[in-house]
Amino acid sequence: MTHIDAGAELDPVHPVALPESRSGGLTGAEVAERVARGQVNDVPVRSSRSLGEIVRANVFTRFNAIIGVLWLIMLFVAPIQDSLFGFVILANTGIGIVQEWRAKQTLDSLAVIGESRPTVRRDGTAVEVPTSGIVLDDVVEIGPGDKVVVDGVCAEADGLEIDESLLTGEADPVVKRPGDPVMSGSFVVAGGGAFQATKVGREAYAAQLAEEASRFTLVHSELRTGISTILKYVTWMMVPAAIGLVVTQLVVKSDALKDAVARTVGGIIPMVPEGLVLLTSVAFAIGVIRLGRKQCLVQELPAIEGLARVDTVCLDKTGTLTEGGMDVTGLRPLGGADETYVRRVLGALGESDPRPNASLQAIIDAYPDSEEWRCVESLPFSSARKYSGASFSEGDGEASTWLLGAPDVLLADGDPALAETERLNEQGLRVLLLARTTRDLDAPEPARGARPTALVVLEQRLRPDAAGTLGYFAEQDVRAKVVSGDNAVSVGAVAAKLGLSGTAVDARRLPAERGAMADALDEGTVFGRVTPQQKRDMVGALQSKGHTVAMTGDGVNDVLALKDADIGVSMGSGSEATRAVAQIVLLDNSFATLPSVVAEGRRVIGNITRVATLFLVKTVYSVLLAVLVVCWQVEYPFLPRHLTLLSTLTIGVPAFFLALAPNRERAKPHFVRRVMRYSIPGGVVAGAATFVTYLIARHHYTGPDSLEAETSAATLTLFLVSMWVLAIIARPYTWWRVALVASMGVAFLLVLAVPALQTFFALKLVGMAMPWTAVGVALVAAATLELTWKWVDRRFPA
Repeated sequence: MTHIDAGAELDPVHPVALPESRSGGLTGAEVAERVARGQVNDVPVRSSRSLGEIVRANVFTRFNAIIGVLWLIMLFVAPIQDSLFGFVILANTGIGIVQEWRAKQTLDSLAVIGESRPTVRRDGTAVEVPTSGIVLDDVVEIGPGDKVVVDGVCAEADGLEIDESLLTGEADPVVKRPGDPVMSGSFVVAGGGAFQATKVGREAYAAQLAEEASRFTLVHSELRTGISTILKYVTWMMVPAAIGLVVTQLVVKSDALKDAVARTVGGIIPMVPEGLVLLTSVAFAIGVIRLGRKQCLVQELPAIEGLARVDTVCLDKTGTLTEGGMDVTGLRPLGGADETYVRRVLGALGESDPRPNASLQAIIDAYPDSEEWRCVESLPFSSARKYSGASFSEGDGEASTWLLGAPDVLLADGDPALAETERLNEQGLRVLLLARTTRDLDAPEPARGARPTALVVLEQRLRPDAAGTLGYFAEQDVRAKVVSGDNAVSVGAVAAKLGLSGTAVDARRLPAERGAMADALDEGTVFGRVTPQQKRDMVGALQSKGHTVAMTGDGVNDVLALKDADIGVSMGSGSEATRAVAQIVLLDNSFATLPSVVAEGRRVIGNITRVATLFLVKTVYSVLLAVLVVCWQVEYPFLPRHLTLLSTLTIGVPAFFLALAPNRERAKPHFVRRVMRYSIPGGVVAGAATFVTYLIARHHYTGPDSLEAETSAATLTLFLVSMWVLAIIARPYTWWRVALVASMGVAFLLVLAVPALQTFFALKLVGMAMPWTAVGVALVAAATLELTWKWVDRRFPA
């Protein structure tokens, strides 16, 4: 995590002078004046890069430069057939640009839907505006879960606590009072208030960090890093092989210049795995578009890859397994308390919080406020302390202070009320304790000595799609861990209703040491009474055991864990802070979308790993053929048109379809090793078999047209071996995969059978003996491939 020196611009300890008070906010004229001066929050657009950047990224690549130069040369020295590879590259680049542009439009439209709209005061009225609509000196209202979007100074505070950990690394929330600075990038964990904007746009404290973190990107992933590594090695192999080929064809063989150049280029072109980078970009882009159609905003593209590797999903119960709303189903007075009086207390507590959570909202709906009671002081609910409170001046002049929260936090061990709470929790019900305290709310421990007055029983609404989603994860060997701030027994009962078996653990009893915590997490399934910091620690503990962790959540208490998880998934209705740090936002708030998201990640990464082997087999056999040609001092057997035809039929077209096929296999690490362990033996076998056929053909054919016949025989062997590689990669077979492989074979037969295509591609099999010899060599090579890859699987397991 990038650390920012909090003291560089703002001193978080000493209050600063509050600017001229604008409790009613700016007037329309003042807003217009600031807009005219450019004092607006013109932060960069999230998740988007410009069309120009997309074009440059797809056009100006190292390999496009190599191929472009070779293409221009071929346009002057050879027939158009030998320049087909250039047109293929143009088409591929165009496809890449179009797909990424479509992905950009999808991301941008979804980002607008999911964009937060802060509340500001204008002309004495609270109005919602886009983040980019905030101007200097605006008064911005904030409450639990709201992200501070610009720098400012606190103007009003009602129990306001702000978490600045994402900026400063300080874990404890900071209590803010009027005059204290607030920093963009922090978020509210409790209470509410308002602040006056002092820095907007790129001057804001975290704007630069947000710009870098939010950019639409295709980098910083094992897949992209692995492909870059492979391309680096390919470049190293290409240079000496290409130089040797040039010298051999131009100097040693003393061929006609144009023919020598054509065959030299024909040897260099297939060394370039140009389609691999393109296919990766297209697969990522199509993944974004597919997820976008399901109202899933992918804020960082590598998240698609991370999803494919996920083996553990940590689920927050509220808002994920259960719907946000609750219903009060019972009230149990304790110690002879008067139920009518208790109802009046609950109504007053509901009225005391201007930003109630789901539990308090259910109480507000069930118990109306008593107008005679006046709230003197309030303590907002916090996930860390597990309770809220308020002090009242009652209608008859009496004063009282009340707490509402978790019974097992407010009550001492062994209290009789805990037994009743436990019984209700076992039914999956949520229970809150109403307790009267004699201590002040700002005392260090206001709950000490509190007298239990009543139990409030709440029923949570289960999401209808939750059971099916948990079942999907079980089928896919992805472990689900329910991590909640609620009572462990209650959470366990809810999980059991959804078919998730396993032990329920009270997180307060978890060991603090990371290794021991990781062992406990492996054994348990449901964890209750988890604090926000513990959620973060639990994610780290699971990661320390080598797990790839996805964390879902929608509340402010999930922010730290979402930030640290390999993949953070937020609900669209979740707090602004959770949406800001999550890589994936489910805009339709449907937990049932998650299986589709995981499946899309697996499809993209699994298929890219599969088809990468096709591209790199071609690179290996091309380099090997160049080396063998140099060593044997012979003409290079192929013209560019031959290898364009082979690449299209055995790699380009099949790879496109295979890359978009369904794939449920969880992605495995070590991408480079997994790809190269098949590509190297496959390429060596294909190159050796082709060169053997070529040498046999050189002894078999004589005369002025012998080189074309030799090339045709070598092409036949290389095509058959490449088809066998494709047939292996396409496994396990389905009807469409069989049809795909068969159609590529039929296309090649058409080229051999149709006179016009024979002439166009300079392919004509002469006689019977040599073509059948080529087939025989290919069959031996195919058998060798099968045996070699089986040996590789045993010797170098993935």
